[in-house]
Amino acid sequence: MPLNIDWQQILLHLLNFVILAGGLYFLLYKPVKDFMAQREQQYKEIDESARKDREEAEKLRKAAQERLDAVEDEIVQMRSKASDEIEAEKQRQFAEARAEARRILETAGKTAELRSKKALADSNEELRALAMQAVQKLIINDGNALDRFLDAAERETPHE
Repeated sequence: MPLNIDWQQILLHLLNFVILAGGLYFLLYKPVKDFMAQREQQYKEIDESARKDREEAEKLRKAAQERLDAVEDEIVQMRSKASDEIEAEKQRQFAEARAEARRILETAGKTAELRSKKALADSNEELRALAMQAVQKLIINDGNALDRFLDAAERETPHE
């Protein structure tokens, strides 16, 4: 044996190394590699699920935003319509109030005119009655007083 090399010992060590490497491969490397592949697949599924959830959430957000915009437009239209209705009702009530005021003024004017005519007629009637009483008293008390009154009235009026 040159250089003290025992081929049998080398082959046994080599065989021992191959058995150790194979055992480590099957006992450690392969299970760890399978576990890592399984974890990678699980993370991919989680990532895919999260991406789908994100896309679905974005679609829902867009749909909600569109509905919100539609509701806001509807609210604006309803406010506009309500404002127009309120304005129309205000104009109608104002016209009714104006017409009622006109009727009240006309009625008040007619009533005042009637009362004025009645008051004038009553005062004329009362003046006639007073004049008649005065004339009667004058005639009864002093018959010549009427003649004197008429004479005085004729003297005061200028003759042509």
